[in-house]
Amino acid sequence: MEFCPDCGSRLVPKKTENAVSLVCPKCGYVKQESDKLEVKVGAKVIKHNIQQKVTIIGKDDQVNTMPTMRMECPKCGNMQVYVWQVQTRGGDESSTQFFRCTKCNHTFREYT
Repeated sequence: MEFCPDCGSRLVPKKTENAVSLVCPKCGYVKQESDKLEVKVGAKVIKHNIQQKVTIIGKDDQVNTMPTMRMECPKCGNMQVYVWQVQTRGGDESSTQFFRCTKCNHTFREYT
């Protein structure tokens, strides 16, 4: 994890043509990354290719990485939904389970 030298925010990886840069989402600072990444473990240096080290999942792909389950969508009747849980209330109460239809993207929830 690296931080912006200008404002101190965490730098996030952003893929450009053939390279990956670290970009500050707050002020726009860009740190160019080389093709090789080196990680020091004690006295040993481990070298990685940038493609082996960084995986970027865009906003369009985020939902596709969620687990799915068989449940009927109340809007279109499709029988497969993405599922995730969020703690929307107090820590001593159960979490809220959200579902999104894989066909029509209708999002609905279930309080447990």
